[in-house]
Amino acid sequence: MSTGTPDERLRRWRLVLGGAAAEGTGRTLSGTDAAMDAALAALYDSADGGGERRGGLGSSAPSVARWLGDIRGYFPRSVVRVMQRDAIDRLGLAALLLEPETLEAVEPDVHLVGTLLSLNEALGETTRETARAVVRKVVADLEARLASRTRAAVTGALDRSARISRPRHRDIDWDRTLRANLRHYLPEHRTVVPERLIGHGRASRAVRKEVVLCVDQSASMAASVVYASVFGAVLASLRAVATRLVVFDTSVVDLTDVLDDPVDVLFGTRLGGGTDINRALAYCQSRITRPADTVVVLVSDLYEGGIRDEMLRRVAAMRASGVEFVALLALSDDGAPAHDREHAAALAALGVPAFACTPDLFPEVMAAALERRPLPLPDPV
Repeated sequence: MSTGTPDERLRRWRLVLGGAAAEGTGRTLSGTDAAMDAALAALYDSADGGGERRGGLGSSAPSVARWLGDIRGYFPRSVVRVMQRDAIDRLGLAALLLEPETLEAVEPDVHLVGTLLSLNEALGETTRETARAVVRKVVADLEARLASRTRAAVTGALDRSARISRPRHRDIDWDRTLRANLRHYLPEHRTVVPERLIGHGRASRAVRKEVVLCVDQSASMAASVVYASVFGAVLASLRAVATRLVVFDTSVVDLTDVLDDPVDVLFGTRLGGGTDINRALAYCQSRITRPADTVVVLVSDLYEGGIRDEMLRRVAAMRASGVEFVALLALSDDGAPAHDREHAAALAALGVPAFACTPDLFPEVMAAALERRPLPLPDPV
């Protein structure tokens, strides 16, 4: 049946409105539609007045697991993820995610990983193994989507930043060579005679750039932590880039030693707590040995609980020493994030624009930072 017919539109409105006495559709559901309605009612229906919920998922893992299985059968994956997130927020599903059978029934996504990480310290041994399997599946999906583009963008940036003045023919950067030699244009021959060739440097096994990812692990930054762990592992796999991953709240944890496995990185984080950006930047600054070859990427909503003025002085000092500094308000697909606008404006005054970055844009941002060219800024948030 076409979705545009009056009967189909009435059916959809009945599913949306939930069948209350005053909902006005007069439509009775049966079969699969009735089962879909029951699944929606368990999550979204409330009794009239008083706010007491008429539906509910029950308090046991088996009932929740059945409900999770039902919605996966009735709705597309994108809808399932929204309903799971609503169940976590509205019905306290987070507590039941401690049960392995509940975890096995969920549709893995970045937001579920964030919830699991927030429950990390409460996970039993059996549940932890199931949780690691869920996290590993999400990480594998993200790596398949993002890794090759990131490696290509960063490798290209490294090659372009290592330009040489006596290149072999195949390494000549013709665009830059022509622009550098325009004054040698010969009108009678309608050609440019280059006196100086500019080329791309060949890839080297030596470390040429250092990247420090400094990531806020407060609860609001959960998705950013997940994506940062994946990008950190990808960057660490490149010989020419020395990558350090630092996560922080009011304390600072260096996870560089486990960067080869993003799952170990994620289970080494501790979502929640306060925020001390200044302390985290102080640690990062102390680990920089080659400022002119270093890019620091701060991923934070900038709600600073530490010393604001000292944080800004530290950013200014790093930039003055030659460090390329990038501030990302979020690294996620969640849209415009809440952030401290005063601190963002203060960073912008130092020449560090603060902006939200999607995972798909991050490889281009990283490449531009490594080449020290203008960043591909998205629309203002």
